[in-house]
Formats: sequence, C-alpha cells, structure tokens
Amino acid sequence: MVPLSFATRLTRKRKRLIFLAIDALTVPFALGLAFLILGPSSFDSANLTALALLTGLLMGGAALTSHHLGLTRIKLNSYEMQGIARTGKFAAILGVGAYLLNSVIGALSGLSVFVLFTMVLLLCTVTLRMIMRQMLIHAYQKDSTRTRILVYGASQTGEQLAMALQSDDSLELVAFIDENPTLQSLMIAGSPVYSPVKLAELVKTESIDRIVLCLPSSQIEQARLAYKLRTLGCEVHSLPSFATLLSKGSIGSKGAPVRLNELLGRGHLSHELPKVTDSYTGKRVLITGAGGSIGSELCRQIAGCNPESLVLLDHSELALYTIHKELVDLPTTVTIEPVLGSITDKSLIEHTLARHKIDIVLHAAAYKHLPMVEDNAIAGLANNVLGTKIVAEAARAAGVERVTLISTDKAVRPVSVMGASKRLAELVFQDLASRSETTRFSMVRFGNVLGSSGSVIPLFREQIARGGPVTLTHTEVTRYFMTITEAARLVLLAASYSRGGDVFVLDMGAPVPIAKLARQMIEASGYSVKDADHPKGDIEIEITGLRPGEKLHEELLISSDMLTTPHPKILRVQESALSEIEVANAMRDIRSAITQHDESLARSIVTRWIIKDTAHAEKATTPLTG
Repeated sequence: MVPLSFATRLTRKRKRLIFLAIDALTVPFALGLAFLILGPSSFDSANLTALALLTGLLMGGAALTSHHLGLTRIKLNSYEMQGIARTGKFAAILGVGAYLLNSVIGALSGLSVFVLFTMVLLLCTVTLRMIMRQMLIHAYQKDSTRTRILVYGASQTGEQLAMALQSDDSLELVAFIDENPTLQSLMIAGSPVYSPVKLAELVKTESIDRIVLCLPSSQIEQARLAYKLRTLGCEVHSLPSFATLLSKGSIGSKGAPVRLNELLGRGHLSHELPKVTDSYTGKRVLITGAGGSIGSELCRQIAGCNPESLVLLDHSELALYTIHKELVDLPTTVTIEPVLGSITDKSLIEHTLARHKIDIVLHAAAYKHLPMVEDNAIAGLANNVLGTKIVAEAARAAGVERVTLISTDKAVRPVSVMGASKRLAELVFQDLASRSETTRFSMVRFGNVLGSSGSVIPLFREQIARGGPVTLTHTEVTRYFMTITEAARLVLLAASYSRGGDVFVLDMGAPVPIAKLARQMIEASGYSVKDADHPKGDIEIEITGLRPGEKLHEELLISSDMLTTPHPKILRVQESALSEIEVANAMRDIRSAITQHDESLARSIVTRWIIKDTAHAEKATTPLTG
C-alpha cells in the first residue's frame, strides 16, 4: 500500500506533471513497437539522427497535446469513454504531426509506419491508464468496507447507476435483477443479470447490503415492491430515473410532509395557550408514564419551567432511558431522577413520593391502545384502574399538593375495556377529590393526539409510504384531534386551575371525518385515491369494519354542565360520580376478578359499574361487548 500512500500525498500539480511525463515517454515506446511490428526493413531505412530529432519533437508535442486536450485532468477512477475519445484525438494528432514533421526532417520513408505508430500509441496510452485505474480501484477496495448493491431493474436508469457506481469507492455493484427474460444471463456494466426468482438466494449468498429499485414503473408500484422485499433482511431503496429527477416539478412532489394542522382546519392552539412556568417553578414534580408520547412532552415542557426536581417513572426501560438521556443533555440545572417500575407497585410509588418529597404528580401512565387492551382486559384494568388508585391514594397520603390524571374521550359512555378503565380511573380521582382536604385532584380529557404511538396519523403515513391500501374501519368514523404540544400544555394548565374534582376539556373544534383525513393525506403526499370513480388511482382506501369496542363518534362530555376557566379555550366540567361506598365496592369487585384472572367476570363487573355511573347523568347506552 506504499505506492497508494505516496500517490495520495501528491499535489494535483505534481500528478499532472507525472501524467505529462508518462504521455511523453509513451511516444518512443509506441514508435519502437511500430518498428518491431513492421520488421527490420523499416528501421534500416531510417536516418538515426533525424529519427532522434523526430522522436524528441514528438515527445514534446505529446506533452503539449495531452495538456491541451485535458488528458492530465481526467481522474483515473473516472477514465471511461470520454477519456478514451480524448486519447484517440491525442494519438491522431501525434500521428499526423509525425508524418508532417517527417516530411521536413526525412527520418523515415513510407506511410505505414506512421499509421501503425498512431494505432500503437492509442492502444498503449489507453491500456496504461486502464491498468493504473484498476490498480487504484483495487487498492481502495482492499482498504475499505464496501456496501454491496443489488440493482432491481436493468433499465436505462439501472445502467446509468451501474456506470456511476464504478467510480464509487464505498459501493460495490454485485448484480442486476430484471423480469425481462431477454436480459437475463447477459452482462451489463460488467455485472450479471438474474431472474427475480433468484433474488432471495443472491441476497444470502452474495451478502447483499442494499437493494436499489430502478424500475420504469410508478412510485406507488415501487413502494409496494419495496414493502414486499422488506423481509429479505437488507435495505431497500427506490431510485427514480434521472430524467424524472430533472423534469419540471418532480423533485419533492411525492411524499412531502403533510401539514396536519391544515388538514384539521385550524392553527396551533398551543400558541393561544398561556405559559405555565410559575405553577411549576421550584416544585418537585413526578410524571408517571414519562417515556410515553404525552409523558415525554410533559417532561420537556416542565423542564423549561425550572422546577427543583423532575422525577420520571416508567415501566419501559428503553422509553425511560430515551427521555432521561434527552433531558440530562439539556442546558438546565434541574435535577432529573429516573425511576424504573410500574404504577401497580404500591411500595415503589410510596417510596418514590416520600424520598423525593413530591409536590405535583402528573399521572400519564396507562395502557391506551384500544385493540390491545380489548384483547388483554385483565392487564388493562390492573394497570389503568388499580394502578391509578395506588398512585392517587399514595399521593394523598404523602400530602402532595396537586395530582392530575390524563384521561381520554373514550372514557365518555365507554363501549371498550380501555375506555371503561379510564372512566373508572376518573371515578377514583373524583371520589378522592371529594374526601381530600389538602391534595387537589383533577382530570384532563382530550381526543386523539397527533403523532402519538398508535395514532391513526402515523398508521396512514406508513400505509401511504408502502403504496397502500389505507385501512379505514368505517366511512362515517369521526375523531377529535390535537397536537402533543397542545395536550401537554392543557395538562399543565389544568393542574394550575384545579379546585378539586374538576374535569378539564379543550375546545378542539369540530370532530374530523377520518375518511376525509385519509383522502387528504393521500392527496397531500402527491398521490391520487383509487376508487370506483378513479380505477387508475394510486392508493385505495379499504374499509375493514369497526373493531371491538370502537365507536363511530367520540364525545368529550358526559353532561352539558360546563364552567369557564381563566382561558376561553379550556372548559371545566362538573360531572356526577359514584359515592365513596360504590367506588370502594367497584374496586373490590375488579380486584377480585383480576386476582382470579377471570376476564368474563371482569367484563361483567366493569359493565355493571359503568352502567351505574352513566345512569347518574342519563340512561346508559351500549354496554361493553365481550
């Protein structure tokens, strides 16, 4: 590797001088080889003195011609057809020049020697540069780990990519895949073309790192193929044609980020919500579920309020590590304490509250994915109901100033286990609020949070990215939406407005039709919707049917008894609740069903108590389905 190390230290000027010398020295070599091919008779007739003069002049002319044609400026790893064409001009100019000079000097006789000299000079110059090029490429390849590429599509774009890869030191083209039988078994740019049936075998045997799709098909078809290839264990990239990249309006026209607030028909409400710094400055704050979507945003906002300490509790090690690392990297003097554990661990909660002398608890920990909780009712009730009871009672016993529960619109007249568990958690808070003299309990209820895990927006984005279809449970489904920033700010404000037992909701505007949202997201990404009226569209919207426990329309209020708050966008609701004895009996029944791990019993118990709860305000609607 010494020659390579030496070459890399040379300046560009020195490299050009070396190439000039090589081109000049090739002249006597080519002339001598021409004499050797033609035989002794051609040399015998030569005037040696004149021949030496001719050779010297040609060497000087070779250096000048090489410099003028730019041969010395062509990088070796880019020496392809353009370089060969310039070398042809170089040889032709020197051949004609040699013939004209010889007519004056009289060194040689006959035309054949000059024709052969031109041909040999061309061959020698090209061969020498190609050998040097291959040596250089081989040396770089030996010194580095290259990404092994498989190109799917031997079209013009694939060929252009192959030519580009030949001069790349970090990427190595292994083979092509193409569905056209006439191309299979051929070689393109030095690489073989295989049938798609051999794709999986090639990925394994050739240790392929990346598949690049270079197909003349539409982006949506490429996205579907990329999704199918995801199981092969390597990266899959899609490359549009170079003509498409340069065509008018094509760059960035597909897959551009969707402006979600425009789709929702309103601006950022977070700009309209006041700051909440004073309520948390100098306080010791505990956030449960700190690694979740809402919990992590609460952490970020409270960290900016300059509290004395911020305690993060989560049962997910990865989620807790991620938010803790993010916060400790911030330029702040706030003490950040991570606590790994579950809210169902009573001794852990009591120890955490006492050790850190917590002033404010924001309870965001919950199992919230509707289908998952529906399939795991026992775990959902244990975490969302009994876990909330443990946190709330421990906070009251520890003398915490304020405790705020993050709830959901699915808690209003619930028909799912998840919604019912959140409503029962609200009842626990309402019961303790009626009996607490020092600790103020409040609840914040809002709809879907944009960008949170399990939200419909990330799901639609993923489905659009892979070419569809976009799945919709029902054409009439509507939902309320808000951003994570809005949700977190509402929680922080509600805690500061609390009088005890309050339910706070945000004025979220009109509910959004999900079918309309799906169509808008498809079109905002640069695609068209495929339906009966547009059979040639890009992405289809597929109706899958309502899932167990899912409503067509969500509500934010059980009753219409609303009160104002210091901010017009935030409403306070006073709702009826179960009595202390009823809540105690409900908790006892639920704990019994959980202990027995009897899901049917748990569902029937929850249904009974939810019906009793809603009967306080109005006649119960639909009970829980099994």
